[in-house]
Amino acid sequence: MASPSKAGAALSALREDLAGDVFAPDDPGYDEARTVFNAMIDRRPAVIAQCLNEDDVVRAVHFARDVDLPVAVRGGGHSVAGMALNDGGLVVDLRHMRAVTIDPAAEAVRVAGGATMSDLDRACQPHGLATTGGRASTTGVGGFVLGGGSGWLDRWCGLAVDNLLGVELVTADGERVYASADDHPDLFWALHGGGGNFGIATALTLKLHALPEFSIALLLYLPELGPEVTRTFRDVIAAGPDEASGGVLYITGPPEEFVPPHLVGTLLCGALLTYAGGESDLRKTAEPLLALPHVTEIVGTMPYADVQCMIDDPPGMRNYWSAEYLTGAPDDFVDAFCARAEALPVPTGTQHVLFPLGGAIADGPREFPVPYRDAQWVVHPFGIWEDPADDERCVQWVRDVRADVRPWSTGAVYLNFIGDEGADRVVAGVGTENTRRLSEVKRRYDPDNVFRFNHNIRPA
Repeated sequence: MASPSKAGAALSALREDLAGDVFAPDDPGYDEARTVFNAMIDRRPAVIAQCLNEDDVVRAVHFARDVDLPVAVRGGGHSVAGMALNDGGLVVDLRHMRAVTIDPAAEAVRVAGGATMSDLDRACQPHGLATTGGRASTTGVGGFVLGGGSGWLDRWCGLAVDNLLGVELVTADGERVYASADDHPDLFWALHGGGGNFGIATALTLKLHALPEFSIALLLYLPELGPEVTRTFRDVIAAGPDEASGGVLYITGPPEEFVPPHLVGTLLCGALLTYAGGESDLRKTAEPLLALPHVTEIVGTMPYADVQCMIDDPPGMRNYWSAEYLTGAPDDFVDAFCARAEALPVPTGTQHVLFPLGGAIADGPREFPVPYRDAQWVVHPFGIWEDPADDERCVQWVRDVRADVRPWSTGAVYLNFIGDEGADRVVAGVGTENTRRLSEVKRRYDPDNVFRFNHNIRPA
């Protein structure tokens, strides 16, 4: 740590040089600048640098190195574990860097490091183009992609990293690097699932796909029908094309007009079938689900960017998430999955979710650090609630879900779906052999582990 006089002089220089705003604990706006999506996170950085451009990022990194402050990087979105913040260090906040530039002829897009999924999807929509994004519009593109990237389109056009063409990065030394298949290929490989360990991604270039139509079928059922709904959804996905995705989810009935008033605040089972195509093809695929008795039915074409907003969760709630990736979804698994739904904390925003994999995910590149590519399904217990008095029961419920489904687990996990669950889970998120190679790349680009507020991979 630098002496107080040196640190003070460096902070004054940073305030002068940065195009964006700089916040220290006594500054007006500091508390707002340190507030994150998950209300369970309460950390107090020494300095928050809200960068407006890549030059600002370089200046912020040099400042941190000069005064020996640890660095956390805040992209556009969530980080359920609060990895966007630290105590007593520097936060490089990219949220003002949100530009999205479409090249329709090349079917590619350049996305700045602080953009959200809504920024990306809304820019692509007028061109009839899309790429795999998170299942919420408030997801940050940078962290989402670098962590692997799973969403409604992944069975059709692959994981987000399968569509990654290049990354503009500021390294731990404040150097600008462009990583692609031809430039710094070792670093480019590491960015396919290794997360924010290797630098600050100021922009990413992604491949786009023609998506002239997108359709959904959202059906809600009474919870006692859950096992039949889950088995039917499983069979629909197995028989359907890769364009079909979605999930089974148990929820508390929300106070929305499509939910019958007497079911608001009660446990419901839902099936969301998404389709990268038109309504007629969707309806053919969804016939077995439509045949089951349901209390709500929404079927039709809808702009993909609008679907992305359907399950947005409000900021300021308390969050605890996890996941298990599965070898399959046989009947005994379905029974265990549905039985745990009976204990879902109601009424809260907590969701008990089963997503399908396969398709283009399984057919994607084998060389990247994505060890869950061969899994068939993923269970994603998504704890979200408001009252701190519910902390214990909601967290325990998420852990109980994991324990219930572990007999069918592959052992691998998608790190964006979990919080801080220890070093072993980080290895499970990138693979044992990949961990060794990632550690070597880390040593080359961040030997001092400057970027360690993440699912951390230590330098070899």
